[in-house]
Amino acid sequence: MAWRIERDTPAHRDRAVDALRALALLAVPTGHWLLGGFTLDSAGALHNASPLSAFAALAPASWVLQMLGIFFLVGGYASVLSYHRRKGSAGSWLRGRIARLGRPVLGVTAVWAVAAPVLFAAGVPVTTLRTGATLVIQPLWFVGVYAAVTALTPYCVRAARRLGGWAAAPLLVSVAVVDFLRYGPYADSVPSWLALVNILPGWLFAYQLGVSWGEGRIGRRGAWLLCAGGTALFAALLVLFHYPASMVGVPGEARTNSHPPSLLVLALASAQSGAAILVRDRLARLLARPALWAPVVVVNLCAMTVLCWHQSAMLAAAVPAAALGGIQGLTTAPDSPLWIVQRLAWLPVFAAILVLIARYARRFEAPWTRTTAARRTAAGLLSAGFAVFALGLA
Repeated sequence: MAWRIERDTPAHRDRAVDALRALALLAVPTGHWLLGGFTLDSAGALHNASPLSAFAALAPASWVLQMLGIFFLVGGYASVLSYHRRKGSAGSWLRGRIARLGRPVLGVTAVWAVAAPVLFAAGVPVTTLRTGATLVIQPLWFVGVYAAVTALTPYCVRAARRLGGWAAAPLLVSVAVVDFLRYGPYADSVPSWLALVNILPGWLFAYQLGVSWGEGRIGRRGAWLLCAGGTALFAALLVLFHYPASMVGVPGEARTNSHPPSLLVLALASAQSGAAILVRDRLARLLARPALWAPVVVVNLCAMTVLCWHQSAMLAAAVPAAALGGIQGLTTAPDSPLWIVQRLAWLPVFAAILVLIARYARRFEAPWTRTTAARRTAAGLLSAGFAVFALGLA
């Protein structure tokens, strides 16, 4: 298999960028599986919980597992190359990219819209179903944001050609201003919705860096500046300005870094982006070996499937287990060091379930050329219904 993949790989394929994408992608399920847990109530229903609530010392693990900065970086890099290779208009190019993102999302939400009533009829508590729906829809915000920044690719290209790597600087300044307003001396008079302003510039930052990189406007000197500057800013925000240490939300905490992104997210993305650019050539040399390249290709071919279905894999183990009571590391409260060890033992189980799901769910990534308009409409309606349920609107 490895040699067949090697033979079929185009000469122009950037293996290092694909590897960085695969690494960032695999960090998503690993982080959710390790930093997310459950508790059981007296009725046997599952509720979301996090070991970060009991173990603040685990926060540095989120610095490693939060690799969305890398994902947006390589997304910008790959998008600009694809944009320049397009044969049609910019609009048709964008529609193709959006369709690739949307099909898997419609697939997973439509399947869950059908599965939820069946599970309820089988005796699964509605609280468990709401918990599961929240987990399933939780990572899908990324798809909407990624689609939005992808739509801005032509403007990012123009900015990169004019300003180079500095094209991302205004985005960082914008997030810094909003953070100052919502956390500074005027915080009490600032409306809470102002934080939402950070969503687009916060995630566009690394994407713009990727576009500038793809345009050849960020070299090793710029990469060192990103890495050192991002690290220094990250340390200053933690030590001097007391930003929350966790890169993911912690239940019960008033502040969160990721939703919407704070300046700490951009600092981490800057450091990670600089490091990624610096290791790119060495990584490319390693991936000249077919045995190392083949797994990267497989992960990239299933990228959206992994993103959309990894929470379902964990739920496929946890929901049946809830009927049996507290299963250590799976449905017991994540409030002891032993739980962490037990959860690590469950990760291969979740991964194996995800592989089984992917064998069938990957079809949602392929173009729906044989799907009728009626079926596409039905999938859309089912997805909308599931979103309403997951967001607690019904």
